[in-house]
Order: sequence, then structure tokens, then C-alpha cells
Amino acid sequence: MLKYEAEAADRVFHALADANRRAVIERLTRGPATVSELAAQLGVTVAATVQHLRVLQDSELVRSEKVGRVRTCQIDPSGLRSAEAWLQRQRTTWEHRLDRLGAVLDDPPKESGS
Repeated sequence: MLKYEAEAADRVFHALADANRRAVIERLTRGPATVSELAAQLGVTVAATVQHLRVLQDSELVRSEKVGRVRTCQIDPSGLRSAEAWLQRQRTTWEHRLDRLGAVLDDPPKESGS
């Protein structure tokens, strides 16, 4: 795996490790929301919400746009795609390993010629 792909997956998994950030993602799957709306939902300050959003934006899970004094956030699917690709590679690797293990276990034991 390229170093960039590994770093992108690390950022996504780090971002999703926090319950508040997962709550933001879940909320944004229903549509865009302002930072104030997200802060109210989380029950934290706007400043804390902005910090969570910065992590989510760095991992390309969320993007935002500022119009006047209002910043609106929405889902950015590119971060999830990088995590999904990493997970798919892991799944493929483990499926191959388990298939080989199954083949070894299915082989009848060889009898020794006496």
C-alpha cells in the first residue's frame, strides 16, 4: 500500500474513533447542517465543535462552506472511500488466508507407508 493511502486511512479511523465526530457524521448523512446546529446536537461549545470539524475535514469526511457568518457542513464521501478501500484490501487478504487454511484442514492426513 502506498504511504499516502495508509496515512489517509489512519486519518479516517482516527477521526471516527471519537463518539462526537461519529455523531456529526450520522447527523450530516441526513443533510447539511450549520456549526451551531451541530454544537447544539452534541451539547458542546461551538469552539469544541469546530475542533471536531477540523479533524473530520482533515480526514476528508466532511467539507464546509462559509456564507457570511454561517458555516454549513456536509458529508464528503472521499474519506470514506479511502477507508473502504483499505478495509476491502484487508478483507481480501484474510479471505485468501482463510481459504488456504480451509484447504489444509480439508486435506486428509497422509498415511505413512510401513
